[in-house]
Amino acid sequence: MHGNIKPPSFLTPWQQSNTYPDAQAKQVLKEAVDAVVNSFAKHTQGYGRVNVVEALQEFWQMKQARGIDMKNGALVIYESVPSSSPPYVCYVTLPGGSCFASFQNCPTKAEARRSAAKIALMNSVFNEHPSRRISDDFIEKAVQDAWMSFKGDDDSPNTGIGAFRFMLETNKGRTMLEFQELMTVFQLLHWNGSLKAMRERQCSRQEVVAHYSNRTLDEDMRTQMALDWLAREQEHVGALQRELDSAERELQAARLAGRELRFPKEKKDILMLAHNQSASSLLS
Repeated sequence: MHGNIKPPSFLTPWQQSNTYPDAQAKQVLKEAVDAVVNSFAKHTQGYGRVNVVEALQEFWQMKQARGIDMKNGALVIYESVPSSSPPYVCYVTLPGGSCFASFQNCPTKAEARRSAAKIALMNSVFNEHPSRRISDDFIEKAVQDAWMSFKGDDDSPNTGIGAFRFMLETNKGRTMLEFQELMTVFQLLHWNGSLKAMRERQCSRQEVVAHYSNRTLDEDMRTQMALDWLAREQEHVGALQRELDSAERELQAARLAGRELRFPKEKKDILMLAHNQSASSLLS
């Protein structure tokens, strides 16, 4: 990659939590993003204002041309949140499944797209750093973080955390952005209780990983998880709305902090799908 581009050296507390970043933290993030984007521009297109939307697409096309395996091609996908007035929000999904979004207060839809492209380009460049490759040390840290997120689960082979470790070990050498969609699938399966159900059916971690490694995060999977939440709502009235409120807060905080969003966004989308289905059934 470009030898003189260095990844951001800071790691602020709000990047690891669901709290909203304060004004100083937002300014630090903005300066870091601008620095990386400008550095990238100097190494690829010379001095001057860079079109970050084009630069982001060209970055991933360059990776594909270098032989990086991309199941769904190198297309970068943008999704604007419907709104009739500012501030506007735009999400961007990268090849490999990682998702970022506009992190600034954007007065236009075009500015929201540029903001999303900026944070995605910064992370794409940062992703080339050796520290982002899945290694033994990386696996130990990721498993520890996962265990802290889901206390009560241990690291034995038949648990969700054990399956997560096995999945990481089978993907050594890949970068996190290339691995994101598969990881999100397993995060959702753990969150939704599906991994626990498979464990109770005596499925081995190899069987679970082998099955879902070839699955894409598509409408069929989202619909099935939405049906699971509808069933929970019937058993415990109000559970769906509580989880949706929590997911929306988590997504908003993560977006404003400039964090990777695929897992919280998918959670919110699945819960919204369940909520809409529940509302439709009440009206019918």
